Amino acid sequence: MKTEAAGTLFFDGACGMCTRSRDLLLRMDRTGNVQTEALQSPGTAERLGIAPASLLESVRWLDSAGTVYSGAEAANAALSAAIGSRIPLAIYRIPGIRSVEDVVYRWVVAHRYRFPGTTPYCESHPSAC
Repeated sequence: MKTEAAGTLFFDGACGMCTRSRDLLLRMDRTGNVQTEALQSPGTAERLGIAPASLLESVRWLDSAGTVYSGAEAANAALSAAIGSRIPLAIYRIPGIRSVEDVVYRWVVAHRYRFPGTTPYCESHPSAC
């Protein structure tokens, strides 16, 4: 299948689980199409066109065309770009699958600080946050 567009994954840089997930995505990136930035980076709300108070509600994916995805859809778009296949995003968009992934995603987000992780990105890269 055709490769997804390049883009940037915006993640919670204060979250160890989120940082570990970001690191895994970068290890899986066989296309070189994935950039990452912490949601806490200066100017992120303006770049994404969202209210600053909404930044940490979910992971975001900004593709090369300027489209912003959030939540489970953003995670699937980032994975699609990393592996060079639209399959993860296509599966997400199947009726019923989207609903299940969205519910699971919201649960994980609500509990993300309880999951094992690694040193949060903003602790190891304070100038980027």
